[in-house]
Amino acid sequence: MQSPLFGHTENQTQDRYAVQNPHLLRVALTGHDDVLARKGAMVAYQGLVEFDAEYQTQGQRRARANTGEGLDLMRCSGQGTIYFANLAQYVHVVDVDHDGLTVDSAYVLALDSGLHWETIAVDSQFGVSGSGKYNLNISGQGKVALMTSGQPLMLQVTPDKYVNADADAIVAWSSSLRVQMQAQTHSSGVWRRRGNTGEGWELSFLGQGYALVQPSEVLPPQNAVLGQGAAAQFGMGQQGAHGQNQGNVWTNSR
Repeated sequence: MQSPLFGHTENQTQDRYAVQNPHLLRVALTGHDDVLARKGAMVAYQGLVEFDAEYQTQGQRRARANTGEGLDLMRCSGQGTIYFANLAQYVHVVDVDHDGLTVDSAYVLALDSGLHWETIAVDSQFGVSGSGKYNLNISGQGKVALMTSGQPLMLQVTPDKYVNADADAIVAWSSSLRVQMQAQTHSSGVWRRRGNTGEGWELSFLGQGYALVQPSEVLPPQNAVLGQGAAAQFGMGQQGAHGQNQGNVWTNSR
């Protein structure tokens, strides 16, 4: 049998995490360190591998109930090679170090089981309903595989060059960055969205680090709870961060 398809054989590499192609992640298991992956993300595997639903701690269940943010994971263990993908999104491997990584859980494909994560509220003046209100802060030493819709843009943030990003396009950023959320408005009134530009909430990043942006905006924001009136539009009341215990942290260690 002959076909150009035979040019798409598996990569030969010693790396634990490898991007098989822009839309497919290859993870090697040696029997020592498990990998946690998005439920249902396995598309193929070789070897003796077991898949189990990952137990959620009381803290994780409480965080999910209060914020809607969390990880639905399966634990992959054994010896072999696993291939992960989700809706043919682009896959990127990130090394998490002492700076930590803040990310929307919707963009996490897989991560090392030794990493720690907690749900945090993004600080803002008003808060916002949907994307950007709560995110995951991942810390420790290990790797995380992220997904984006299209090829992303990595922006460097320095003390003399801050970065603004649309709240529906931002994927992840360095946890060391300071974050402010604001609405794009007319200078004539903060309660009116900017004319017919279609721009709404944005995040401002200050400090030293990086911000990852994808060339896609999900409208309405992922997992948004839509309300009514101006208060819901600007994320206030029960729809906003202040109405949802802003500043609280939910962790996977309790």
